[in-house]
Amino acid sequence: MIQITRELADQIISHAKKELPIEACGYLAGLDGVVLKTFELNNIDNSPEHFSFDPAEQFKVYREARKLGIYILANYHSHPSTPSRPSQEDIRLANDPDISYVIISLAEKKAVIKSFRIHDNQSKEEEFIIIK
Repeated sequence: MIQITRELADQIISHAKKELPIEACGYLAGLDGVVLKTFELNNIDNSPEHFSFDPAEQFKVYREARKLGIYILANYHSHPSTPSRPSQEDIRLANDPDISYVIISLAEKKAVIKSFRIHDNQSKEEEFIIIK
């Protein structure tokens, strides 16, 4: 389960909209399933259909999170024109069963955010709760 404040949820939605038409991507960090900070990263693929993180940016985020005493809870990315569910490529490329995979769909007028756990090429939706 992922819990996030409305303010932080709005930040990742804003990031997704700002990056259109490509997929936005980043990390959500916090403690005990509660997101305390978002980290926007660059989609080095510059693609509307897939994303890749810049390894140098990834390491910088991990170092900053560790310095703050928080952990990476999830990676997030947007789907500019498709539903909020993992694509086959998302499932194939998911390499950390200990984090969540959050997808922001901009296919409809109102953004839809869902969270998934992905392990052994299987995805399962989990609760994504916006608090406050």
